[in-house]
Order: sequence, then C-alpha cells, then structure tokens
Amino acid sequence: MNPRKLLLDSFHAAAVDPLRIVAQHLPPRLPKGRTLLVGAGKAAVAMALAVENHWQESALLNGIVLTRYGHGLPLKRITVVEAGHPVPDASGEQATRDILREVEKLGADDLLLCLVSGGGSSLLSLPVPGVAIDDLQHVTQELLRCGAAIQEINTVRKYLSAVLGGRLAASCRAPVLALIISDVTGDDPTHIASGPCAPDPTTYTEALDILKKYRIDAPAAVLETLQAGVQGKLNETPKPGDSVFYNVENRVIATSHHALLAAAEYFRSQGIPTAVLGDSITGEAREVGKVFAALVREIRQYGQPWKSPVALISGGETTVTLCKTESNGDDGRGEQGSRGGRNTEFLLSLAIEFDGAPDIYALACDTDGIDGSENNAGAIATSDSLRRARQMGVNAESLLASHNSYTFFEQLDDLVITGPTRTNVNDYRVILVL
Repeated sequence: MNPRKLLLDSFHAAAVDPLRIVAQHLPPRLPKGRTLLVGAGKAAVAMALAVENHWQESALLNGIVLTRYGHGLPLKRITVVEAGHPVPDASGEQATRDILREVEKLGADDLLLCLVSGGGSSLLSLPVPGVAIDDLQHVTQELLRCGAAIQEINTVRKYLSAVLGGRLAASCRAPVLALIISDVTGDDPTHIASGPCAPDPTTYTEALDILKKYRIDAPAAVLETLQAGVQGKLNETPKPGDSVFYNVENRVIATSHHALLAAAEYFRSQGIPTAVLGDSITGEAREVGKVFAALVREIRQYGQPWKSPVALISGGETTVTLCKTESNGDDGRGEQGSRGGRNTEFLLSLAIEFDGAPDIYALACDTDGIDGSENNAGAIATSDSLRRARQMGVNAESLLASHNSYTFFEQLDDLVITGPTRTNVNDYRVILVL
C-alpha cells in the first residue's frame, strides 16, 4: 500500500468531469430560434466543449464563455475569452459587455443556455454605471485579503455588477437554462458565480454593512452607488418571486458532495473504510487544521469515533486572513514573503499538530488546480514532514505564522501540481490514518 498514491488517486477520483455530466442535462427539444451559449468560470470552457460535442450540427448555436487565463480550450462554435481571476480586469469587462449585448438581442423563440461555475464572479466584471473597473478591482482585493466569506464577497459584487445577482436573466426575453457546477458550501445558485441567473435575496444595505464590517477602504464611487441603493434611488437586484424568473431554470449539476462520495467509493474499493465529514467546512484554515488533528488523536488513542485504518474525507472552503502589511497586490502574496493558499495552510497547521505521529498522511487540494495564487492545487503532508523540514533547516512554525505554507511544501517537494483541471467543486481534503 502506497499512501501517497492512494491520496493522489482519490483526488483524481473526486474530480468532477464536465465532459461526462453536462450532456445529460441539455434540453431534449431545441428552440425554434437560436441558442445563445454564455458561460463564466473555471469549468465553463469544458462545459461548453461538452455542449458542442452533443449539439446538433444543424441547430443554431453560438456564444461566448469566459474563463481564467490559461484555462482556455479551442472551440468550434463558441468564442473563448480568458480574463482576470480572482481580481477582475479589462478583458473580462469587455467580454461581459459583449455577452450582455448578445443576451439583449434574444427573443421569445430563442434559448439562453448559461454555463456557470466557480470563478465566474470575477470574470463577469462589467461594473454598474458610475463604477470603474479600477474601483471593482480595489474592492475585490480588499475583500479577499480580509478573510470575508465568499458569500459576503459575492453580496458586494452583485451590487457593483451589471449582470450578477440575477441581472443577466432579467435582461433576457428568451427562456433561460443555467447549468451550474457548485464550488460553494450549500450549493445555492445565488452564491455560485454570484448567481447571474438566480434570484438574489440580499440588499444594498447588506452589501454596505459588509464593507463596514471589514473596514474596507472603498472608493467613493462604490460607496456612492451602495448608499444610493440604500436610499431607494437605484433598483434592487431581482428578488425571489420576481416575474423575470418565471421562464428561468437554475439547475445545479455537480457539487462538492458528489466529489466526496466518489473519493469515498475509491477508498472502499481499496479496502479502506471512510468517514465523510461534510462538504461545508469553513473557518480559518489553520484553526480547522487543529480541529482535524484533535480528531485524529482521538482515533489513534481511543479508536473513537472510528477505528483505524480510516480515510477522513471533507470539503468546503476555509479562509486565510491577511492583514494589510502582509499583502501587496492582486495576487494576495505578502510583502514579507507570504505564499500559499488555504489548502497548504491547513496542511501545515495539521503537520505541526501531528509532529511526527506515525502512519498519518493527508492531502488538501482545490479541485480547480489552483490553491491561492500559486501554481499548485495543494500539497501532501506526511508523518515525517516536520522531521524532514528540520533536517533542511526549515522552520514550520515560522512559515505558518507568516502564511508561507507554499514554501514549506515546496522545500519538501510535496506540492501537488496538476495544471488547470477545468472543473471546480471546491476543496478536497483527506486524512489517511493507517
């Protein structure tokens, strides 16, 4: 039994492949008119390729999909645009403007097929009138640094965007089918890519309160827009029950839970019992690492609540909070060398807590292939991670304190590097207790 291979194979088993799942959700009858396909997110291009592979050659189909730089694929009938993520840029702004213009041309006999996945919020970056792309970039950077939950970040984004928070669907006269791959806890369409086709239950007041909560130094244009909305001078985003959604379907076709079940099935096929701990685990990554370490100690010492061997599988989205002196730009790296995402920070915290306990192996990776701002999906931690680090003169505690988890695992050659996976069902974590 090779623990590293088990961990990596389970990660690949957990990857949700859009090419396998999209086709079964395509409409059984084509519209009388044309189909406009639009999409945004890290999985959007693979989803669009699946549509092209199964769409009738004679049926009218064209459109635009937005994805992160380096995540594109050559498509025959759909235009692919690469743009900035997690901070929006001018490329995303122009492509979103083009999408909105095409959507507004559709009539009652046409169909809008919208492909939505994680990452779409920053890619669909057409600001509302009065707000510039620079303003949107600044607010996004500050919210990412401060440790705000993704639902909070998306609440603010909805009120600064011309298409998020259901506004894309509201601009369309044709029926709308949104196929969605979820990367957020709870799998609510309103939070996935900030719900371009979904009803939005939030308010301008909530968005403004989030900026106040995290003491975000927002540009004047942003504050003026939100305050005008609070005062009733601007229309709210379309709400649940609004008539604009009568002919709109938001269908979630893949979730983190699906990925965890696939991984659990893989471990069972290898004769290893599993415990699925949930797909909605949140909180500071280093604190979650401590909690999981305590659970492992209980298993090792008392055989409770499970006996070893066991694979502890979980998903969700933890956070890493940086203070302003630790961050220096749109990639979220620290001025003092901070490098690493939430998965490597979780693993480093876990490894420190283990400190040499035998027969414990762990993997934590983002299913989109990118953990934070670096080139890795995540990493692997082993029972001897700290021993090997000390032999190399690497101080684990110091690196964790400076949010430099990437460097720790880079030095040990324990990073997991996959390149773009073109899917995204949030994080995948597994701790193997042998």
